[in-house]
Amino acid sequence: MFAAERRQLILEMVRANGAVSLRELARVVQTSEVTVRRDVRALEAEGLLDRRHGGAVLPGGFTRESGFPQKSHLATAEKTAIADLAAGMVEEGEAIVVGAGTTTQELARRLARVPGLTVVTNSLLVAQALAHANRVEVVMTGGTLRGSNYALVGSGAEQSLQGLRVSRAFLSGSGLTAERGLSTSNMLSASVDRALVQAAAEVVVLADHTKLGTDTMFQTVPTDLITRLVTDEPPAHDDRAATELQALADQGVQIAVAGASGSGGSTGSGSSGGDANPARQQRRDVPVPGPRRQVPGAGLRSAATVLGEQPAAQERARVADLRRR
Repeated sequence: MFAAERRQLILEMVRANGAVSLRELARVVQTSEVTVRRDVRALEAEGLLDRRHGGAVLPGGFTRESGFPQKSHLATAEKTAIADLAAGMVEEGEAIVVGAGTTTQELARRLARVPGLTVVTNSLLVAQALAHANRVEVVMTGGTLRGSNYALVGSGAEQSLQGLRVSRAFLSGSGLTAERGLSTSNMLSASVDRALVQAAAEVVVLADHTKLGTDTMFQTVPTDLITRLVTDEPPAHDDRAATELQALADQGVQIAVAGASGSGGSTGSGSSGGDANPARQQRRDVPVPGPRRQVPGAGLRSAATVLGEQPAAQERARVADLRRR
């Protein structure tokens, strides 16, 4: 495929979906992400699209929000891996809130297997995913239906959350930066998400790597209120994602990476080590060994040696006493 054909196809995909990751673009045009990145830069120079961290959006994407049909086809593998890891954090009998979004919808599908769970949500998609889970109680907020993401928003939704207290909240959004935290492009959605955060003791953000470094209009969760981030492993060449993750970790956010080597993910609050990816570093408290116990009078000899000499010395003293008699 010639460069002009490639770029035309990239532009058509972005226009159809609103936002597309570099990984998905490279798959469709059957070339490397390096080449796609070069094409995206060229299209941005012509004013035809805007670059975002790990992807491309239509011009003016700072305020524009893709609808559910477009979002549901973006980073599907990454969202699945994130949902698998996040579901493992939920315990039997827990009460949680789950916000609206395609990633949280994937999480809800996995929560159907957790017995005794209570889920409070403003998302019709989350509620639908749990509708037939007979061991899970679903509590929906009130509010006005926002059709673009099937979420209940407005004063009715916010008022229904007053006085609520749960162990943790699972939220997604349109962008995440260490400087500003989680953000979204819609004011009503942001307001409900803030109410969900107020109801939870801990806040877990679910965001794939394409949202890292992206800032949108309305802040929902400042960085200092985010307890943990669950994300996917960024591409090896994506230095900006690694930098953003390290900045989040430096501010105390625990990072869990789906698809990382080992057990499928790791958590940490930022540490030094040999791993080039800061998101996969894990702080470990290693006990410092105390001083070894020494047997009095033993010098460099071990306790076993000293104890072994005592019977022999007693026997020689007994023989000497018999000879004197």
